[in-house]
Amino acid sequence: MSRATPPSALHPAAGAAWRARWFHIIFNHDDAPGRLFDVVLIVAILSSVIVSVLDSVASLHDRLATMFYVLEWVFTLAFTLELILRIAVVDRPWRYLRSFFGIVDLLAVLPSYLSLFFIGSQYLVVIRALRILRIFRILKMTRYVGEANLLWTTLLRSRRKILIFISTIMTLVLIFGALMYLIEGPQNGFSSIPRSMYWAIVTMTTVGFGDITPYTVLGQMLTSLIMLVGYSIIAIPTGIFAVELAAGIRETQKTACPSCGLSEHSSDARYCRGCGTSLDSNLTP
Repeated sequence: MSRATPPSALHPAAGAAWRARWFHIIFNHDDAPGRLFDVVLIVAILSSVIVSVLDSVASLHDRLATMFYVLEWVFTLAFTLELILRIAVVDRPWRYLRSFFGIVDLLAVLPSYLSLFFIGSQYLVVIRALRILRIFRILKMTRYVGEANLLWTTLLRSRRKILIFISTIMTLVLIFGALMYLIEGPQNGFSSIPRSMYWAIVTMTTVGFGDITPYTVLGQMLTSLIMLVGYSIIAIPTGIFAVELAAGIRETQKTACPSCGLSEHSSDARYCRGCGTSLDSNLTP
């Protein structure tokens, strides 16, 4: 949820004072209680991720398995309480749960509870996968980074151009893969068009694992061409993103609050992140 756009659809009902109070603490970040809540939550998120990472180290897990288990459930219960509070104070809980941060909050606690239902050695792999999902808690940090909203907006604005770029790349990969399959053939490791496409991707991105190598002169010439094409296209998505990011920054700097004058709002912000005043789109400094 963007700090610059407090959605009225999520605001608590006027009759519940405690809901309004906790809504302000949880979703606003400009006063002492809100900042304290944010700091405590950030520390909990980072700590839980560190515990998850350390728990994956076999030597540490053997010695500190009990402590890691207890800490994991402490964090799980804390994030569960936070999720319950967020659902309780908003006016439309289902809308919040379907939002990006609602899904992230759910992912932060769901794996631990699901692991309780997988009992038996045949499910150990599943439990390990569920434990790894705890790393997704780090996504909860994005709500406290103001620039994250700008980056996300930039990605959305450039999605069509990036989609066209990816489509073009996949077309080239298909063409080059098919050509190498015809030129080199199974005897040189290009056993199928999909495997040849894998080689084309590795070559075009200049990674070059070396597990498949062309042996014919024509194949080596085509490989050189693919490498040159790869160097030429690597910078294209970066340029697309940079242009949209620069445009987003300019638009962000134009939007100012008509009441308090606070600037640097998102271009689609409806309310001031400082005083909550409605932002009129035709009022720009």
